[in-house]
Amino acid sequence: MGVLEGRTALITGSSHGIGRAIAHAYAAEGADVAVNYRSNAEGAADVARQIEALGRRALVIQADVSQEEPVRTMVQTVEQEFGRIDILVNNAGFVTLAPVEAMEISTWDDMIATHLRGTFLVTRMVLPGMLERRDGRIINISSQLGQIGREWFAHYTAAKAGIIGFTKALSREVADRGVLVNCIAPGPIDTGIVPKTPGAPQKDRVGQLPILREGLPEEVAPTALFLASNASTYYVGQTLGPNGGDVML
Repeated sequence: MGVLEGRTALITGSSHGIGRAIAHAYAAEGADVAVNYRSNAEGAADVARQIEALGRRALVIQADVSQEEPVRTMVQTVEQEFGRIDILVNNAGFVTLAPVEAMEISTWDDMIATHLRGTFLVTRMVLPGMLERRDGRIINISSQLGQIGREWFAHYTAAKAGIIGFTKALSREVADRGVLVNCIAPGPIDTGIVPKTPGAPQKDRVGQLPILREGLPEEVAPTALFLASNASTYYVGQTLGPNGGDVML
């Protein structure tokens, strides 16, 4: 029997990358998984097929997590289909690069909307059910850049740092009511979402890592599995960092 047998999960942005790896890990351990995507319908459908091949239920659902009504509809649909949401992973996100002095205001707003507003909105819609049952896990995906920063990533860094702060604050509100909230701040992970931007600072980021390589999405998924399982019942408001040594706190 898997460690998530009988549990249900909603993972935003799970059509590729880290979200995809977490979805597969959860299903392999017995969870039914709702696969959220914004535009990659083909990728989401492929993830669902993998989940079903493991003998678990999969639900594919499109929603832009920065928009209130689509998020509300998504959560209601998942709850109707699965009966409840035991585990929420706020993973949806994207990356763009720009120096602050040349950054369009819309570029800043879009980044904050998807990462930080999106994390709040989905959490806000899922939380009442968890509190009513006095049981739930919320796992927010941040980034090591939310801890150390990086040039041309000010908007991304601010959003990810906000997610860490949101995690700490929310955990203090709800831990005594059965809902455990924690965060994962991965280091450089080979997901293919960082664009090749002309003029961006070119540094050997991988060469600066103690481990001398990028991580894989499958190396982040075990942390998400741990935080969703009964092995993490004393973890509250924590930020765990599978980052290859990029951050040492």
